[in-house]
Amino acid sequence: MEASGTEVKNEDWKIIAKKYSTPDPVKSWGQIANTLIPYFTLWYLAYRALEISIWLTIAISLLNQFFNCRTFIIMHDCGHGSFFKSKKLRTIVGTICGILTFTPYEQWTKSHATHHNTSGNLDKRGIGDIWTLTATEYGEMSPWNRLMYHLYRFPFVTFVLGPFYLFQIAYRVKAKGDGPLQDRNRWLTNFALVAIITTLCLTIGWKAFLAVHLPIVIVSNTLGAWLFFVQHQYEDVYWRKTEDYDYFQACMKGCSYLKLPKLFQFGTGNIGIHHIHHLSHKIPNYNLQRAFDENDIFQDCTILGFWDSFKGIWLKLYDENTQSMISFGEYYRRYGVRPEIFTVRAWQWVFPWFRRFQVS
Repeated sequence: MEASGTEVKNEDWKIIAKKYSTPDPVKSWGQIANTLIPYFTLWYLAYRALEISIWLTIAISLLNQFFNCRTFIIMHDCGHGSFFKSKKLRTIVGTICGILTFTPYEQWTKSHATHHNTSGNLDKRGIGDIWTLTATEYGEMSPWNRLMYHLYRFPFVTFVLGPFYLFQIAYRVKAKGDGPLQDRNRWLTNFALVAIITTLCLTIGWKAFLAVHLPIVIVSNTLGAWLFFVQHQYEDVYWRKTEDYDYFQACMKGCSYLKLPKLFQFGTGNIGIHHIHHLSHKIPNYNLQRAFDENDIFQDCTILGFWDSFKGIWLKLYDENTQSMISFGEYYRRYGVRPEIFTVRAWQWVFPWFRRFQVS
């Protein structure tokens, strides 16, 4: 170990992180090869599998979503300036990977940079993050707005409908704050997608295209939303007002280390080591594990196992009094508030089986 948490001051993490921040072109090109070659190969195999069974096609497509996720991570690293030294090369590779994942590279890069600069700051929520209210804010909302928040935080909306809307619809149009660079890149992405999808539909048929690609799109969107969610939504997550905000603590305590099995870690491009990524987004994804293993200062973080990550799904509000995320049910009990008819707890007396979806 090179540095212990007791020996290294918070300000010194930059010196440590810099060691891992230089992109390795061999590793970068190698990652492109071991991502895109399997991606296109599995896509073709899924198409040919239609001759045998559509279920085989769907199974292969579901496997391929891991490589779709890795493609997104490559775009993600290019956007952070960590994959190649050349900005031009990063833009080209990032744009291509963005097209493959239906994401306008420049638009996403800009909003994601805002997320990194404001993550964990209660005064700067709203761009590139999960809509999260404090208990006080929720209590002051009208019943209609509380209903909207309940719907937004319902798992099917958070992990299925919401991501599908974001990636397949919202990213096709101009976002607030977009400039000429984002506009040009978005139009390029849209035109490329129209050309690619039209060509595929005319050559293999629209039914075959949907059978092969729709499972990739839906599952990848859901997987990406889940990864992003669990990296910032857990019980003792860090949220503070600007005057009490500390960047180092926001990264170490406000971003989890999602410890996945090696196969899943490969498929998600090490993005589960999220606290180090937030500390220094210049570190390429293939250096994150080494940075964690070699430095004690990076190991004082919230570690979530695969199954532990699902516990955060039912944590909906940030309680500033306890500095922790709580469920709706805990909010009603803690603050003596009578739940509205649309809430989960209110419906439990109508549908007793609904209790299984409510954490205490």
